[in-house]
Amino acid sequence: MAKQKLVLIGNGMAGVRCIEEILKIRPDHFEVTIFGSEPHPNYNRIQLSNVLQGDTSIDDITINDWKWYSDHRITLYSNETAVKIDSLKKVIYSDKNREVPYDQVIVATGSLPFILPVPGADKKGVTGFRNIEDCQKMIEYSNKYKKAAVIGGGLLGLEAARGLLNLGMEVDVIHLSDYLMNRQMDPTAGKMLQKELEAQGMNFLLEKQTEEIFGEEDVEGVRFTDGTEIKADLVVMAAGIKPNVELAISSGIPVNRGILVNDYMETKVPDIYAVGECAEHRETMYGLVAPLYEQGKVLAGRICGVEGKGYEGSVLSTKLKVSGVDVFSAGEIFEDAQAKSIKEYNEWTGTYKKILIRDGVISGAVLFGDTKESTKLVSMIHKGTKAEEYFRTDQSAESGLSLVAEMPAEEIICGCNGVTKGDIVQAIESQQLCSLEEVKGCTNASRSCGGCKALVGDLLELTLGDEFNKANQKEAICGCTPLSRDEVVAAIREKNLTHTREVMNVLGWNSENGCSKCRPALNYYLGMVNPLDYVDEKESKFVNERLHANIQKDGTFSVVPRMYGGVTNSEQLRKIADVADKYNVKLLKVTGGQRIDMFGVEKEDLPKVWADLDMPSGYAYGKTLRTVKTCVGENFCRFGTQDSIGLGIALEKKFERIGTPHKFKMAVSACPRNCAESGIKDLGVVGVDGAWEIYVGGNGGTHLRAAELLCKVKTSEEVIEMTGAYFQYYRETANYLERTSFWVERLGLDAIKEVIGNKENRDALNRRLNDALSVAQEPWKEVIENKSTQEELYKKVKVLV
Repeated sequence: MAKQKLVLIGNGMAGVRCIEEILKIRPDHFEVTIFGSEPHPNYNRIQLSNVLQGDTSIDDITINDWKWYSDHRITLYSNETAVKIDSLKKVIYSDKNREVPYDQVIVATGSLPFILPVPGADKKGVTGFRNIEDCQKMIEYSNKYKKAAVIGGGLLGLEAARGLLNLGMEVDVIHLSDYLMNRQMDPTAGKMLQKELEAQGMNFLLEKQTEEIFGEEDVEGVRFTDGTEIKADLVVMAAGIKPNVELAISSGIPVNRGILVNDYMETKVPDIYAVGECAEHRETMYGLVAPLYEQGKVLAGRICGVEGKGYEGSVLSTKLKVSGVDVFSAGEIFEDAQAKSIKEYNEWTGTYKKILIRDGVISGAVLFGDTKESTKLVSMIHKGTKAEEYFRTDQSAESGLSLVAEMPAEEIICGCNGVTKGDIVQAIESQQLCSLEEVKGCTNASRSCGGCKALVGDLLELTLGDEFNKANQKEAICGCTPLSRDEVVAAIREKNLTHTREVMNVLGWNSENGCSKCRPALNYYLGMVNPLDYVDEKESKFVNERLHANIQKDGTFSVVPRMYGGVTNSEQLRKIADVADKYNVKLLKVTGGQRIDMFGVEKEDLPKVWADLDMPSGYAYGKTLRTVKTCVGENFCRFGTQDSIGLGIALEKKFERIGTPHKFKMAVSACPRNCAESGIKDLGVVGVDGAWEIYVGGNGGTHLRAAELLCKVKTSEEVIEMTGAYFQYYRETANYLERTSFWVERLGLDAIKEVIGNKENRDALNRRLNDALSVAQEPWKEVIENKSTQEELYKKVKVLV
């Protein structure tokens, strides 16, 4: 029997997901052809902001690579656009004069960025933020220019702005409303979001309406209706999207704002369907991935002849994560005479929760700072759950009962991909899955935005029971390989691998050159495994580490020379002052780590700045020991019980320069008053009468965490011994870019204590650490070893060496 000819027009997330569902139901029934206007395989458009922000690569966000199409015998015409459908002849015509016959066709042309109809919108330097080409254009402009303007303070605009900041540009965000994300947030959450993003370097121009984009051929600035204007080299339009319906109009398919479809995604033309952002269902169009995947699943059943329930619309929810800021909203977000709200606002933790209740049922929610309840609330809104039930489940959670244990099998865990609790449990049990990565590969749960990863992990733990091992959860180090960190490190040891390219080749990397996630990680793992033989690959390190300086939002760099224990002298200060004058340093700032940060250094001046300073780097940019913060201690303070400066300098000299999975901060306080903030450091030491207490796993950043007591010792030598063992155990067992706070929680403090509490283990760890320290690469090593200035600097304090 001849296969039916099924054509998909649009190679985006919604359309290809529909094809995936069809292949599950009737894998050999259709001859599938896909037209894609972009020169790329199917990719995750949600993750474009991460590409722009430099957190991932284009390869990482590919959902189905070229091999997937060939494996499923799908004909893909990439970089080719369908321009007309002849519904009488049942033929599709492309812009490359191709004619493709069909039996059934799915239109999934998506949407286009809304470009404001203002003078100058067609100038060079104006772009949308919708696809890979837009990202590439913005990255290209960031290499040549410094000032960017983003029009639109919604979800897309803020993600674009964060990416541009990471690219070193100054960013103005222009928004018509008086607060950010006004379609998804209430004023309280919107203002909280603005405050957080301003701290990251964004500048907001609220209640501004664009009148003109001015300049000759290229963009020079933006003028507003109130007469004010700003300079800009790049203008990003992120003020909304509009359905791409040109093909439908030219083909005689009925269109309102979008392509009109019924509950089974059928248009009014036989054998032509529409799905995704181009479709209008019950006078509503959807731009979020979860409802589009729901549509795709319904349409797949219809095309395959499977009787099922039609699509009835979706409860909209929005999640935003920009550099550590978590925001969520779903359903109704504004009160009125009939809808009441429950609000919880905590200024200290920076969290806010509002639950909307209409006619006694949960109708909407807004969360800021803490979004762990998001999945539960979406489900409750969708089901019309009574308010009393929410309070009962809230109390249950507080008493320790598992949220996922109480969920029914039909509860949606992954909203993006429509994966239920039952789907995941069935896959774990039937496929003997034992890791998050395996669950994702089998069910698609957490495949898109990743927001449900914690719930999937909880469900995995619940289903496996005693067989679940939290410490050994397999998660691939990046999208280039299915291998976990432990598997890669084991292979490096067993196969004696010595180069990042060798690792990729021997272990079957999907991408020949790797990506921005795996290259630095492999470089670290190779150096950690073979410290005596491995030569650090500078090209695999992040740009800040290669240049020995931190890039700032205006494209200049900040330079931080090391000051051991926060102690300095007049000679060092004169050097810093002379360099600041010579190179027009814009700002001298005393840091929280008790050093002086020099802001505004041009890239080409960095080598000369370091030469003139003649001081070692403070590694403010590095994945290594950053600082050892100290109080003045017993030498000067009347409360001090120990020599905190001497111990702090000894620790800093001992552990500097060596690579670690993430930045590592220490502190030494001479007494329990804790003036050096030892209680929120990766490792903090506190002096008590006749002894030292060592605390570990603290974090003073976005994810605030108090350090926990590791042990209590009597001498400074014991502090260095215990610190060395702990430091090396972290180096050997943490995932790359995993802070100690997360590492301690993952392994458990008791397990760490058991390892380094054993004298034999502790000695072995310190031996391996000393091997690595002996060959640590340091451009300023001769300065430290050969100059007398450092010894003179500390001659008035007791230094342990």
